[in-house]
Amino acid sequence: MLNKRYRKAFWNNIKFKYRLTITNENTLSEVVRLHVSKLNGLSVLLLVLTILFAMAASIIAFTPLRNYLPGYMNSRIRSQVVENALRVDSLQQLLERQNMYIMNIQDIFRGTVRVDTVTSIEELTTAREDTLIERTVREEEFRHQYEDRERYNLTTLTTQGVPIDGLSFFRPTRGMISGHFDADIRHFGTDIAASPNESVLATLDGTVILSTYTADTGYVIAIQHSQDFVSFYKHCGFLLKRMGDKVRGGEAIALVGNTGELTTGPHLHFELWHRGVAVNPENYILF
Repeated sequence: MLNKRYRKAFWNNIKFKYRLTITNENTLSEVVRLHVSKLNGLSVLLLVLTILFAMAASIIAFTPLRNYLPGYMNSRIRSQVVENALRVDSLQQLLERQNMYIMNIQDIFRGTVRVDTVTSIEELTTAREDTLIERTVREEEFRHQYEDRERYNLTTLTTQGVPIDGLSFFRPTRGMISGHFDADIRHFGTDIAASPNESVLATLDGTVILSTYTADTGYVIAIQHSQDFVSFYKHCGFLLKRMGDKVRGGEAIALVGNTGELTTGPHLHFELWHRGVAVNPENYILF
């Protein structure tokens, strides 16, 4: 009984109509008279919301705006987006190549780049600028200064090393060993903690077969020696020799640095390989 009375009172309240009158202030006459109820107001509000929702749904469904919603992009639009992204990337690479090409042509006209029969014009577009321009006078003086200072430095000569057919290995740099050779953990060299810009010396006479930069080991230089020895010098701060240069044992070839991702401070990672197998440098060099 109480629930029935409550529902009846509720519906009477919802259906109860109110009179809304707009009166002219001067004549006091009624201009507009409205009889509304709460139910009418809710109905009008629901109708307006329904119309707005229908309009928004129609705009999204029948216009390209639906492609901006997650999951509503059709396959054709998606393929066009991917194609445009690849095209932009290709255009960017082409623009970089053209800029490099124009820069190298300008350097050729100015005489700062020497053109030979080995390097073609097309190869110049992918070459780095610093590999094309010859060394400056200041760089040559800097290189010769280190070479002359270290070439006859007798402290680098190791008299207690194990000779192999008359070979005497030079200590690659001055410092303390911070990491030993351990093939079990794939650490194929000896880490030498040294001061930044300390000279890195060639351990034997040979020819530079690698002089480059890698993300892991930074500036790296490798030398091919006699009797099938190859030495590697990693994490250098600056390289003094280029690929193809002839070096003497004890000659400065680089400077100690801290380049590359796999490094923990200024040091030299020195590796010695014999006939394709890594050997312990401490068996041949007294550090």
